[in-house]
Amino acid sequence: MKYILASKSPRRQELLQRIIENFEVDVVDTEEYVNPELPLDKAIEDVAKQKGLAVFKKHPDATVISADTIVAMNGVIYGKPKDEADAKRMLKELSGEYHDVITGVCLLKEDKCETFSVTSKVKFLPLSDAEVNAYVDTKEPLDKAGAYGIQGYGALLIEKIDGDYYTIMGLPISLLNQRLKNF
Repeated sequence: MKYILASKSPRRQELLQRIIENFEVDVVDTEEYVNPELPLDKAIEDVAKQKGLAVFKKHPDATVISADTIVAMNGVIYGKPKDEADAKRMLKELSGEYHDVITGVCLLKEDKCETFSVTSKVKFLPLSDAEVNAYVDTKEPLDKAGAYGIQGYGALLIEKIDGDYYTIMGLPISLLNQRLKNF
């Protein structure tokens, strides 16, 4: 069986290697549309499906795995920051608060399509302006949803996690492993 990961995320590639030794990576740039009519978990599953379908068209003989992650608090979605100022704004808003990290996954092969998502709750420590500035100065938050990466320096911002750590990294590998066995 040929597997394709439809993600250029190094974190997702690293995590998928824990399940599948040999897979290829292919990405098609798609305009990600988060449907505001859907609940957030279903909307992020839909984004993952959009990414997966774009790659599946190029590899109809493979099993395609795609994923997308969002950070949300009080109905507001925190995507990747536009710049350092946007990253600082996001981090200040998340400071001292709980937020949801939702990763949606899509599996595609032949005539089958399955989507699922996992939500984890994260509580940030109360952050000073100096802490926010120092973290943004690392450049780590600039390409991450919610302007932080739990696997890096962003771990220093977190007070508590309720849920699956790997969902926060971008790929819920335990559930993905189970779903792949039955797919």
